[in-house]
Amino acid sequence: MFRRLYLCIMKRIVSLVMLCMLLLKAEVSDAQCSICTKTAQQLGHKPAKALNTGIIYLMIAPLAIIGYVGVRWWKQNGGD
Repeated sequence: MFRRLYLCIMKRIVSLVMLCMLLLKAEVSDAQCSICTKTAQQLGHKPAKALNTGIIYLMIAPLAIIGYVGVRWWKQNGGD
């Protein structure tokens, strides 16, 4: 019984620590490969910023799908 309670608490602590790490790391990041960086440098500051925002926007859908599948898998295999 104590082992199950311990595992439940540890899962929550690990989840909370991972969430905090992701939120603290949520800073402005460059999502460009080397080819896109060269193209963006030739375009200028505002178009380069828009290109970077577009790349990050396009990353959201695959990451959301992976997150959804991961949460469903975790819950089916004994998650809380």
